[in-house]
Amino acid sequence: MTSVLQAQGLGKKYGKRWALRECTIDIPAGHVVGLVGPNGAGKTTLLKLASGQLEPTAGGITVLGGRPAGGPAQLAKVGFVAQDTPVYAGLAVAEHLRLGERLNPRWDAAFARERIARLGLVPTQRAGKLSGGQRAQLALTLGLAKRPELLILDEPVASLDPLARREFLQSLMEATVEHELSVVLSSHLVSDLERVCDFLIVLVDSRVQVAGETDKLLATHHRLIGPRRDPDRLPADQHVVSARHTDRQSTYVIRTDAPIHDPAWTVTQLSLEDLVLAYMDKHTAENRRVALEVQR
Repeated sequence: MTSVLQAQGLGKKYGKRWALRECTIDIPAGHVVGLVGPNGAGKTTLLKLASGQLEPTAGGITVLGGRPAGGPAQLAKVGFVAQDTPVYAGLAVAEHLRLGERLNPRWDAAFARERIARLGLVPTQRAGKLSGGQRAQLALTLGLAKRPELLILDEPVASLDPLARREFLQSLMEATVEHELSVVLSSHLVSDLERVCDFLIVLVDSRVQVAGETDKLLATHHRLIGPRRDPDRLPADQHVVSARHTDRQSTYVIRTDAPIHDPAWTVTQLSLEDLVLAYMDKHTAENRRVALEVQR
């Protein structure tokens, strides 16, 4: 299967701090990819590396088989909508479309005009007078009318109210189906990703924790609740993602391809949010353990 994005040992360093480290992923084409993690995890850095706005410090990355921003043909294949859904406040909606047409060789002017009309945006209205949701829709229109093979969106709904977020994501899904493009969408709002994404990447503390198709990830992750048990007593094929204990009870989130036969455990499935939080909780627990060891 064709890869839309491949990274091998990818890293980006600012001064002495690694914003992204040892990132190895392979994203197949045709997916809506959710990139999720806490603030400061490295999501924006990864997306800027993928769009060619940054150069890696370590490792390598290819997008649609080429180097990010490696020439006009490569630039035309990738659309990017930044976190603040940037538009020019002093330009009218129609002027944005004309600018897009001049800058993008594959520009679909008819699509852009039709979408603006369907959204009820007034062509003569300046972008600075639009609501947050309208500005986001204008930015999405510019990204889609470019006719990219890959559309990258960096937390485009973070500042929108729930209704505007839903409308934006619905528009994105309709366009994805209609134009058969691949999408990488970052967010820390897992509930939004759960509605639209079929591939998940969890990024915590500058490192990829897990990546894969969401249905396969959910099928292979389980919550186990039962009498207290140390992790070294679990079967070797049950990889512990996170663990919590009381005096009498253990709760594990594990990853395994094998069936779970131990009758001592109550086994439940995870939601996508449960899965993401488990990997984030694992990292938090490891940080607490390291901090305690340093204090000693």
